[in-house]
Amino acid sequence: MAIFHITADRLEELPITTFSGAGIRERDDMQRLLRDQIEIIAPETLVISEEFSDWEDSRRRIDLLAIDRDANLVVIELKRTDDGGHMELQAIRYAAMISAMTFDRGVDVYAAYLRQRGDGRDARQSLLDFLGWDEVDDESFARDIRLVLVAADFSKELTTTAIWLGERGIDVRCVRLRPYLDGARLLIDVQQLIPLPEAEEFQVRLREKAQKTRLAKSSQLTEARLFEQLTAQHGDAAGRAARALLDWVEPQVSYIYWGTGDKRAGAVAIRTVNGVRYHVVRIGYQGGIVFLIDRLHRKPPFDQPEMQRELVERMNEIEGVELSPDFLRCRPRIDVGQLTDPQQFSQIKEFLAWVMSHIPTP
Repeated sequence: MAIFHITADRLEELPITTFSGAGIRERDDMQRLLRDQIEIIAPETLVISEEFSDWEDSRRRIDLLAIDRDANLVVIELKRTDDGGHMELQAIRYAAMISAMTFDRGVDVYAAYLRQRGDGRDARQSLLDFLGWDEVDDESFARDIRLVLVAADFSKELTTTAIWLGERGIDVRCVRLRPYLDGARLLIDVQQLIPLPEAEEFQVRLREKAQKTRLAKSSQLTEARLFEQLTAQHGDAAGRAARALLDWVEPQVSYIYWGTGDKRAGAVAIRTVNGVRYHVVRIGYQGGIVFLIDRLHRKPPFDQPEMQRELVERMNEIEGVELSPDFLRCRPRIDVGQLTDPQQFSQIKEFLAWVMSHIPTP
């Protein structure tokens, strides 16, 4: 699609150009600018390294390495070319090479990046704050790896590969940066081509389906295992109530994420809007109903002071919850057995319904 300049009596099409023709360099210009405004191509991510290389016998480097709010690593590859070259193959190699990264190693990588940038922040605490964690959870760190491919355009071979990978549960995004000339000004049209924004929720559901298939063959939490555990530890009534809560919330969110291990495993209800994940509630394997407001309060409209005040007020209407207005970096928790009280069950549903009613629509 072209970009037009509106004049008094006509629409004038702006001429398309190339990055090389405009004198834009891949690393010194494009990468530098996107590094400092990463939300343009990868919302809700934090860059933890640039030109990352941490393997022997290889000079390959990841353009930008980032992490998202779900503690997934994000490999970001940039190209000035009009076809993307073979960047998808590069990104897959890099994903495999960093797949064993631990939280402590991630801290070391981020600390080196901060020192290089002259940033005096504490890397460990900064990562914990970004993830909304009170303590390290290695089981949840780098559980998955996302790929973000950025180029002036993409070949048919590359887009076909990206779609095929997406259908098999691998999160691959292709973002096109197309340069235009407007007199002496250089404009950039930024478009996410894969997955199409309007089809993103469908793609998320496909990945969730693929994840459930993998879970059935692994030691990760499954729906059957969760409710078996809740029933065994907290009784039939609590198990049924937790099931009822999940059945009520699932049609209203984009997908249910199933965790690993015992400490933080659970069914997490997530609604995705324009690439932003809203974590609504978690039914925990250990028997807790956890309200993830430490993540929620960072995202619009809950990042506004008036909404945060109302969030606290409505949260405190649930019996057993006492939340300070000044302490939003927490995860209020009630015992799953409290769901057996019809009044508390209703209070929880009312709170979650209010939250979901204020999440923006795509």
